[in-house]
Amino acid sequence: MANALEIPKRFLISYLTALADDELVLGHRDSEWTGYAPILEEDIAFSNIAQDELGHSLALYTLAEALGNPSPDVVAFERPWKNFSCCRFVQYPKGDFAYTVMRQFLFDCAEQVRMKSLGSSSYEPLRDCSSKILAEEAYHLMHTQALIERLGDATEESHNRMQTAVTAAFPQSLGMFEDFEGEDHLVKEGIIVPSKNLKAEWLSFVVPLLEKASLKLPVRGLEPDCIPDLGGRRGKHTEHLAHLVTDLQMVYQIAPGANW
Repeated sequence: MANALEIPKRFLISYLTALADDELVLGHRDSEWTGYAPILEEDIAFSNIAQDELGHSLALYTLAEALGNPSPDVVAFERPWKNFSCCRFVQYPKGDFAYTVMRQFLFDCAEQVRMKSLGSSSYEPLRDCSSKILAEEAYHLMHTQALIERLGDATEESHNRMQTAVTAAFPQSLGMFEDFEGEDHLVKEGIIVPSKNLKAEWLSFVVPLLEKASLKLPVRGLEPDCIPDLGGRRGKHTEHLAHLVTDLQMVYQIAPGANW
């Protein structure tokens, strides 16, 4: 039996790793637009966003390392894809640019809510880290929200593309709020806020904004009326993650453990 001090540490490492996995995988997806975005400004913007997300993943992996986890390089580049704990939402291919914008917007909103809540965490290193991530995520959200508002009903084509994007992305995005391993214990210790509370706050922001942009959502009031895409936190991943992790780890695997 693990003692009372080891149990929350294990759960906290698992929590930090799951958040870092989200950031790492989405950052990789965003980087796939470098050189391919529809206009130069968005090429630059999403390259910067990708870089920020990768930086956030490093910060979170580093917090986990301080608690006894392997180094960020080992966790990111030597772990089998089946051992990742990212939500399924970030795993899906980049799709068209409308889907990328919608996914990033929904993720940015969730990050705002989550990182703001972690500002009151009882675990000081996480409080400090969340404040730094929150500052950068604010710029991401400003950018993606402006795109949503402009493209939602700008033209018939832009509306149709954004509607298709939100129809696909919204049920997937609910997986961001799947319970973490040991969540009840982390909540009891004051380290995190319950995921269901964060989801409610997130919905109260994204639903009115998307509806204002003339986009229809599978909701009843502020409650989802669709099947959430869950399983990522428990290792039930899509085949897309296997391909992504292979690409992500390819160079590192040529010389594991080398100093770059």
